[in-house]
Amino acid sequence: MSERDDLFDITIIGGGPTGLFAAFYAGLRQMKVKIIESLPQLGGQLGTLYPEKDIFDVAGFPKIKAKELVKKLEVQVRHFHPEIVLDERVTDLKRQSDGTLVLETESGTPHLSRTVLITAGVGAFAPRPLKVNGADKYVDKNLHYYVNDIQIFKDKRVVILGGGDSAVDWANTLEPVAKKITIVHRRNQFRAHETSVKQMKQSSVQIVTPFTAKSLVGNEHAIEKLVVQEVRGDRELELPLDDLIVNYGFISNIGPIKNWGMELEKNSIVVNTKMETSIPGVYAAGDISSYPGKIKLIATGFGEAPTAVNNAKHFIDPDARTQPMHSSSSGELFSK
Repeated sequence: MSERDDLFDITIIGGGPTGLFAAFYAGLRQMKVKIIESLPQLGGQLGTLYPEKDIFDVAGFPKIKAKELVKKLEVQVRHFHPEIVLDERVTDLKRQSDGTLVLETESGTPHLSRTVLITAGVGAFAPRPLKVNGADKYVDKNLHYYVNDIQIFKDKRVVILGGGDSAVDWANTLEPVAKKITIVHRRNQFRAHETSVKQMKQSSVQIVTPFTAKSLVGNEHAIEKLVVQEVRGDRELELPLDDLIVNYGFISNIGPIKNWGMELEKNSIVVNTKMETSIPGVYAAGDISSYPGKIKLIATGFGEAPTAVNNAKHFIDPDARTQPMHSSSSGELFSK
């Protein structure tokens, strides 16, 4: 379908789980595919923030480590040999007079494509910091916003701040590894999956609610204690610790994408049932896309990716079927 070496049928912005599966599916539809990822490696947030975290919402896997899921997705996508561009940030999207879409990047390299699929997740992200005096000096010592290796917490006293899925999941994941896990949340109710909360409450995890971080006690090299203050109360507690994990969520920004002329809703791109944005030939899937009733799960992104790809295929080749044969119809797909 492509005639020029530098022109791709579909260029995918974002190499996280949704982008990787979309690239694989586009390969199934015999499209020429390019992936552009702003990070130095594939995997998006899973690979960067949560490599050791157990993932529970992917069909077929009762649970799987984030890094293992990324590895399997990489193996899957490389079957079709897409062009992969890492450590490259897309800054602008334009259309030439012949209809070709041009993605401009920070390096100055233009990328030409017939269609574009944006799977950039939440965009650029940074952890919400712990706003306690002196916290900054302990980052990369024993104050952690990311967990890349659970073994560093082996036989340690670990305090976790937060009440969402990440905080509860880390409490459950580290409970059999650490000497003691304490989780501190400002509310009595946790904002996490009910099953995960039930597991945590039935474990040895110490739950301290409703309390919030007040101050840190430590030396020049490490935090030794966290002082927490009761919300709407006078009680204070001192929690001795070896490591402190802060899971207050992330501040996200879709960056230059907001200037490309697409309809936006808050920090997301509005799409229709075909995963089309308001720009013809440009699609969005995964956490960055928005429509009524949207549920932000990895599994949702995996479902949206084929919808976007199939409609992109039909956009550039009107004779192509939007509804393809099932992949199981191709018995020779992985026979090599």
